[in-house]
Amino acid sequence: MSYINLPPDQQREIAAIDVRALRAALEKCERDELITPIYSLGLSGCGEFIAAEYRAFERALTAHSKAKAHAKREQTRADVLRAGSNLVHAVEQMQERVRTAQEQAQLFVVDDQILAPSRFSSPLKVTVRYQWRPSSDAQWAYGQATFVHEFTPMPDYTQLLPKRKPSAAKAASDLQDKLYREWEYLKMHALCAVRDFLRDSGDGIDIPESFVVRASQYGGGLNNFSCKF
Repeated sequence: MSYINLPPDQQREIAAIDVRALRAALEKCERDELITPIYSLGLSGCGEFIAAEYRAFERALTAHSKAKAHAKREQTRADVLRAGSNLVHAVEQMQERVRTAQEQAQLFVVDDQILAPSRFSSPLKVTVRYQWRPSSDAQWAYGQATFVHEFTPMPDYTQLLPKRKPSAAKAASDLQDKLYREWEYLKMHALCAVRDFLRDSGDGIDIPESFVVRASQYGGGLNNFSCKF
C-alpha cells in the first residue's frame, strides 16, 4: 500500500484526463441519462478517491433515470449535477497533487514501499529510506531513519468480556493483530514525518538515523506529533 506516493501509472492516468472533455461528457450523461459517455475517459485507473466520486455519480444518474414524478426528477437531477461537480473537483484536486508530487520528486523522494515483518514484537520498528538534493541538477544523497515505538497494547474496555478465557493461541493471534495495526500506524506517521521535513526545506542530513517516537499519554498509542523529530 502506498501511503504518500501515487503509483506512476496512476499519476499518468490522472494527468491525462482532459477536464473540459470530462465536463462535456458529464453533461451528455445527464441529458441522455446514461453513464456511457464517460467510459472512454479512463477514470477507472485513477485511484480510489476519484473512483468513489465516479461511483457516486453513477448511483445518482441511475436514480435519476428511474425517477418518474416531476418533483422527484427535479431532486434527482440536482443530485446528478452535484455528483458531477464533485467528480470534476476530485479530478482537479488529484491533478494538482500529481503536479506537486512531480515537482517535489526533483528534490526528494521517500520510499513508501516498506514490507511488514513476518512477526511483530515490541519495540516496533519502521525504517524509512529517502533521497534528497539541494537542486534539480545536484547529485542525490541517500539516507534512512529508523523509528522505534515501545508499544504495550491496552485492554479495550468498550468490548464485553468473553465468557471463556481465550486460548493461548487465540490470545497470541489477537496480540499480533494489535501489533500489526500499530505498526501500520507507525509506518504512516514515520513516512509523513520524513516527507514533511524534506518538503519544508529540511536538509536530509538533519534527519536522525534512529528516533524513539513519543507515545500518546492517552493509551500509549500514536498521534500526529509522535514521529516529529
